[in-house]
Amino acid sequence: MPGPAAHARNGTPAGGLVERVMGALQSHIRSNGLGPGDPLPSETALAVELGVSRAVVREAFRSMAALRLIDIGNGRRARVSNADAGALALLLDHVVHTDQITVQQILDVRRTVELRTVALAALRRSEAEAAEISRLAANMGRDFAEPDKVMEHDIGFHEAIAAASKNPLFTLIVASFHVVTRQTWRIGWVARPNDADRRENVACHQAIADAIAERDVRGAEAKMSEHFDNTVQVLLAAGIH
Repeated sequence: MPGPAAHARNGTPAGGLVERVMGALQSHIRSNGLGPGDPLPSETALAVELGVSRAVVREAFRSMAALRLIDIGNGRRARVSNADAGALALLLDHVVHTDQITVQQILDVRRTVELRTVALAALRRSEAEAAEISRLAANMGRDFAEPDKVMEHDIGFHEAIAAASKNPLFTLIVASFHVVTRQTWRIGWVARPNDADRRENVACHQAIADAIAERDVRGAEAKMSEHFDNTVQVLLAAGIH
């Protein structure tokens, strides 16, 4: 199978030497059918094969690790990484704080994605997954007096639904929302007029969990839609746009 040098010789990507090495590494991964956990060539071997310095290769490794494409660690070879939502989460955080995308636009995408994940979860969930989703919803009520705990149960609830959809891309996308959620969740919690309204929000999560447990696709979609519509209204009223 062709190694990284083949890519470097036969049409390197635009950009500097670091980008060239990154492209060669991606080509090597694909050409050799590497998967998560598989080792990559050493810095020395790549430097010799591509005709660049070890410093360039090291920077390429660091750049790919920052994108969560590979794992690097002291004293061991770089390896292909597992899928990780961290890079997408950092991107979302960046574009929100630089006013390129609004929180409401993210919520609009979340609503679209999570209406689909909840429908698939109702169809595909295992008994264990249904129990976990229900447990997280129940924990929101149990820890009602401690908002930070409620928030973590809430985030876990939505991520558990995405996992139950059995579509790993949905799992990645939903997991990437947690950074923005942690910045807006408390605002929405405080902005609700009273504890009765907050408990109604918690109860909506339990209704979603119940619909998933009953394999009620339409009911799950309706409750998730209600949840997001209410959240959007609350955040708008709190000045989050």
